[in-house]
Amino acid sequence: MEKAQSTAKAAAWMMASIALLLLMAVSGRAITLEINVFQVMEMRSVIAFFMPLPFVFREGGFRAMRTAHLMSHIGRNLAHYTGQFAWLMALTMIPLAQVIAIEFTAPIWAALMAAAFLGERLTWRKCVAISFGLAGVLLILKPGVAPLNPGHMFVLGAAFLFAISFIMTKLLTRSDSPTTIIFWMLVIQSAIGLIPALRVWTWPSAGLWPWILVIAFTGTFAHFCMAKALQHADATVAMPMDYLRVPLSALIGYLLYAEGVDGWMAVGAALILTGNLFNLRRPNAGRIQQTPT
Repeated sequence: MEKAQSTAKAAAWMMASIALLLLMAVSGRAITLEINVFQVMEMRSVIAFFMPLPFVFREGGFRAMRTAHLMSHIGRNLAHYTGQFAWLMALTMIPLAQVIAIEFTAPIWAALMAAAFLGERLTWRKCVAISFGLAGVLLILKPGVAPLNPGHMFVLGAAFLFAISFIMTKLLTRSDSPTTIIFWMLVIQSAIGLIPALRVWTWPSAGLWPWILVIAFTGTFAHFCMAKALQHADATVAMPMDYLRVPLSALIGYLLYAEGVDGWMAVGAALILTGNLFNLRRPNAGRIQQTPT
């Protein structure tokens, strides 16, 4: 009974995470219709800085946020900032479902990088997952069959950069708390994006401010909800629920933007998700810990 209750709590937190991530995508598309992506990212970071402050003060305030690995934080956030930029650009170019499906290749790139830089074994299961993911991407992109959309390259690059960010976050969690990592993410990305944002700055219309607050909130707390889910259940139970984002994004794309999904896209997304799920079911997968992104 206790296990069933924990699974139910994990499912509830994962549904909250999925809802926030999808809402972040919708708000990102709404905002970028009016203002530049650089400005969107700067406003998101600056506004979001104030949202996790209760967690900062609960852990001892700004003094407790000191880190001995500032350069690692800077490197991690350079990758993450660039990945976010590419992801938001892709939202303006290709259907929402394609963005989310290709984004799920990030764990595949992370597996390759973990083998290269963290000394993790590249098992046969990981190789199968990588092969499925690459095949899925090729089916979605259809090189030589359909004209290549730059949006596909943007989101593929974003997935690769998110993988770099994930690996560097994994290293940072050995010494810094998740709150410290989030704190420095918002500080560094606000600093990185200030000059690019000022160069393209236009004052948002009154109707856009609710969406700006939404993207700041969802971008900050979606991964908090995912971390809470993993407190109540193993990764093998909680993480497959995140794959619901692909069909749900397709549904949102159809209802809000009249975006269709062809057979190539459906099969490609299925291959990517199957590869991830196959890798996640490996022995000891339940020990995977969620890290803030």
